[in-house]
Amino acid sequence: MFNSVGEFLEILKKQGELLEIDREVNPYLEISEISHRFVNNNGPALLFTHVKGSKIPVLQNLFASEKRMSLALGISHPDEIGDRIRNIYKQKAPEGLADKLTLFTTLLEAAKYPPKSVKNAPVQDVILKGKDASLDLLPIITCWPKDGGPYFTLPQVITEDPETGIRNVGMYRMQKYDAYTTGMHWQQHKHGASHFQKYRQLKKKMPVSVALGGPPVLTYASTAPLPENIDEYLFAGFIQKSPVRLIKSVTNDLKVPADADIIIEGYVDPEEDFRMEGPFGDHTGFYSLEDLYPVFHVTAITMRKNPVYPSTIVGVPPMEDYWLGYATERIFLPLAQMILPEIRDYHMPPEGVFHNLVFVSIRKQYPGHAFKVMQGLWGLGLLMLAKVIIILDDDVDVRNPSEAWWVALNHIDPKRDILFTRGPVDDLDHASQLPSFGSKMGIDATRKGPGEGFTRRWPDKITMDQSIIDTVSTYFDELKKKSNDLKK
Repeated sequence: MFNSVGEFLEILKKQGELLEIDREVNPYLEISEISHRFVNNNGPALLFTHVKGSKIPVLQNLFASEKRMSLALGISHPDEIGDRIRNIYKQKAPEGLADKLTLFTTLLEAAKYPPKSVKNAPVQDVILKGKDASLDLLPIITCWPKDGGPYFTLPQVITEDPETGIRNVGMYRMQKYDAYTTGMHWQQHKHGASHFQKYRQLKKKMPVSVALGGPPVLTYASTAPLPENIDEYLFAGFIQKSPVRLIKSVTNDLKVPADADIIIEGYVDPEEDFRMEGPFGDHTGFYSLEDLYPVFHVTAITMRKNPVYPSTIVGVPPMEDYWLGYATERIFLPLAQMILPEIRDYHMPPEGVFHNLVFVSIRKQYPGHAFKVMQGLWGLGLLMLAKVIIILDDDVDVRNPSEAWWVALNHIDPKRDILFTRGPVDDLDHASQLPSFGSKMGIDATRKGPGEGFTRRWPDKITMDQSIIDTVSTYFDELKKKSNDLKK
């Protein structure tokens, strides 16, 4: 694993996965446009070394491919981490639902890589307080023309529950208002918002620290949809098989990653009036509209001697955030299977922007089984926000959306197989009738039998005899070569 983002960049250089751009670029829209073009062409990570208005380089597209996403986590494929989780819980299978719900905490504790505190840290080589702690020092980019302003787009926002002391690290966008304040986009379903509400009831200022950069596993962990009682840095330690090093903030008591590039310390006052935040060109491919959010006040900035400022852009998919979401999809599959063991696989294609579409394959055992699974998923963590869930048989490759749609559209009778229900939806869903509350659709695209009122014969899928496949395979390369020669 990597002790810093610098170590990771050295590996990317050696593998031809990093492009250093030394011409002067503007953080207003220009960096975004360059990054967008490279994402669309499966390009490398980008390090902008000469950014107008700042001495700090900007890092973009760090996670924007399956290869780099896996490298960032120290693995060859995200399924490896899911397999580690699966192998651990198989050693001691949980019995009841309560055991299953608490098992993930046990798994991480069993890994024996809890965060460890240190007294000195690279991220506190430079310490700026008061008026010196100006956000104007940082090359914060404006992503899209109608954005409300420059945005922090890869922040690790660190808070603590005032009642339990349990830490939360979440990725919540932050709009820069001026040199010392930002918006804090805490959506109501997220744990940071839960902490804020508790501080609001206590009528106490809420300490907040924001980490930028550091070992790339820290950035990923802040995006992971963990249960409320799970420390993201404990999870990061589990992934990298070594503890995350933490140090106390300079102006509050929160502990922050010692190996981060930049820390922004401050507070949110729950009794202060909210401020308008947005619009923001979001991962849905549409602007999320302006709304009122809490204000974050800066009290200190600490950083390495030569920091790198990490950033990302989101927009019409697929973008870099798809690969962060893809890692989560693969890593958390075993946890969904703990609760719903009939699930064989699932997939959230980029067009569905994570919460709009989920394909699920199951080992169907009885009539109505698909409806049981879709409703179980709607009760499982942030899958409660899934707008459309499509359940298919276990012989369907749900990671291939073309195949999944082909089978689903052949298998469904809309009146019989579609379930509509209501519940929470993502705050960014601009189509729901009410903010954060709307309808969802479940589709049973499995084969039907008499127990579900289907009395006709169900046809077989078209396949070729294996013996013919084997015979043609012995000479087909020769035919392909002749075909290619015709084009020359």
